[in-house]
Order: sequence, then C-alpha cells, then structure tokens
Amino acid sequence: MNFDLTDAQRQVRDLCREFAEREIRPRAAEIDRADEFPWDLYKRMAELDILGMTVPPEYGGSGADTVSWCVAQEELARGSAAVADAQLLCKLMCDMLLGNASEAQKRRHLPRMVRGEEICCIAQTEPGAGSDVAGVQTTATPTADGWVITGTKRFITEALLCDLAVVVATTDRSRGRDGIALFLVERGAPGFARGGKEHLLGVRGLATGELVFDQCRVPADALLAPPGVGFQRAMVSLDSGRIGIGAQALGIAQAAMEAALKYAKERAAFGQPIAAFQAIQFMLADMSAGIEGARLLLRKAAFLKDQGRPIIREAAEAKLTASEVAQKVVTDALQIHGAAGYSTEFPLERLFRDARVYQIWEGTSQIQRRVISRQLLK
Repeated sequence: MNFDLTDAQRQVRDLCREFAEREIRPRAAEIDRADEFPWDLYKRMAELDILGMTVPPEYGGSGADTVSWCVAQEELARGSAAVADAQLLCKLMCDMLLGNASEAQKRRHLPRMVRGEEICCIAQTEPGAGSDVAGVQTTATPTADGWVITGTKRFITEALLCDLAVVVATTDRSRGRDGIALFLVERGAPGFARGGKEHLLGVRGLATGELVFDQCRVPADALLAPPGVGFQRAMVSLDSGRIGIGAQALGIAQAAMEAALKYAKERAAFGQPIAAFQAIQFMLADMSAGIEGARLLLRKAAFLKDQGRPIIREAAEAKLTASEVAQKVVTDALQIHGAAGYSTEFPLERLFRDARVYQIWEGTSQIQRRVISRQLLK
C-alpha cells in the first residue's frame, strides 16, 4: 500500500501550488469583495492545462487521473475557493459531455471548454428542489422535432455566464426518478434566458444565479440522457463532484490551519507566544489530525474512481468528513486569531464564510449520511 503521489501527480500539485501562491491568493480577497468572475485566472488555468486537465487529449485536455484532479482542487482552494470551483464545474461538465453527448457535440464543445472559451453549467437546483433531484418541477415535453422545456433553476453556478447548460427535467412526474432526463441547451435557444443574480455569503465571484426556460424549444439531439437513465447519469456526476467539493473544503481547512499556525507563533500574550499554551497546541493538533484523515478518504475515493470501482459510499464519506472538518478547522482558527480573525483585514473571515457552504452543496451533510447508511444497509 503506497500513499505517495506519483511523479506526475506531484508535478500537478507543485504546478497548482505555485499558481495558487503567486497568482490566486493575492486576488482572493478582491474576488470575494467585488463578487466578479475572475476571467483572467480562468483563462490562466486554461493556459496551464489545469482547466481541462482530465479531458482526453483528442478533445484538447491532458488526460490526467482523478487523484491528480483531487490534489489540484485542494491546492487551488488553498488560494481561492471560487477559482477552484470554477475549475470543478468545467471538469464535471466535460465529464457529462464525454459520457452522454454525441461525437459531434463533443468535438464542438469540449475543446472550447478546455480553452476557457465556452462555459457549461449544470441546471439542476430549483426553488423547491435541491437535494431531492427526482423532485424537479422543470418539465420537458416531446414535440414532432424535439422538446419543449419549461421551468426555473436557482443557485446555478456560472448561470450568468454560461454558453450552454445541462438541464435536469422531468418528462413524466408520475414516474418519479424514472421520468428524469438530461438535455443540453445552448444559449440562443428560443425561451432560454438568464435570470437574476444570487448574492451569497461565501464562495463569491462565480456569477451564481437563475436560469429560466419559458417554453424553450430544443432539437431532438439536445437529449443527452433519456428517461429511465437520466437520474442515474446525474447521480454519477454528483459522486465525482463530491470528491472535488471535499477537496476544496480540505484546501480551505489547510489554508486556515496554516494561518492559525503562523499567527500562534507571532501573537504574544502573558509574556510568551500563544503557541506555547496547551489549549492552542491541542486545537492545532486536532486541525492537523482532521485534515490528514479527510485527505486520506478523498484520495482513496479518487483512487477507486480511477480503478473503475464503485465510489458511492466512499465519495459521500470523503465529502462529509472533509466538509465538517473544514467547518471545525476554520472555527478554531478564527478563535486562535481572536478579534483579528473577525476582521476583514485577515483571511480567516473569508475562509469562515466560504467553508459553510461545503456542508450544503453537492448534497448536504444529512444527505451524505443517508447515502452512506443506504449503502451499508442494502
């Protein structure tokens, strides 16, 4: 059993770490404050072959493995969760097209997505349907030459920038999950419009907002995954996404611990650095142990995916653990900083806000526990 990264994986780690330290971290506070999409860093990821790193070379990518991507997500999130999440969305949407689109659609969209010239988003969450994917109210009705899609999506990452969207819709509500289908809808389709912007607590700068489908007409080949398999294909994307989301949470936790270590050595109280006090030492020790445990779970899930093995339980366990570790770590790191951690002049305030959503998106902590328990009991 070897826990070391391969040479190729270490190269990815070093590349992403240097990029994060030199170019992302100095911009992180500005991205959060302005709440504007970091186009320069997005294009820079494309130039560095990070954006489409897992896409096969024939479509413009580097063909990297999942472990490399997991490592990259952690390093990018150490600099900025928003930048890491932009990369994650590109990877997941490329995977979605690779697994479901026609060859013509792959040739048309994947190279442009890898180059950062085209953005695809996943239009799943609705005002009344988040964790319950099978409960989406957006409908897709067949016509003589295609489909008509009607509904509204909310909290969609990069909704206000997207050039195309993978839309989760029901073709027959009475069939439940068996009525779910996936559609690829391009900007310019009649009835497809961007809606209002969401103003979020953390992980800001991703142009999160609404997508509106008002009798949106799409051709027959817009159907990516038909009823009967659409729900399952959407769940496969969630499993991969949980590895990336967990790795982002881990990156945030790592950044918070590093900040706490540095501050504890520099801040003096009662005549000595606060790092000399056992209470602070134990908090730091718990941070390190939690982070290392989450990292092992994440890399195991990524390794299993690369082996083509099931990861439903493993991805859920990794995401659950990493997101809850991140919440605990940033809370304790802020406590170590005291009043300084509550100030916007220090990064802990932003890390604290960013970490919170990782217990919510890509399946809440409660949903992860449901997934895990179902796998144990089946």
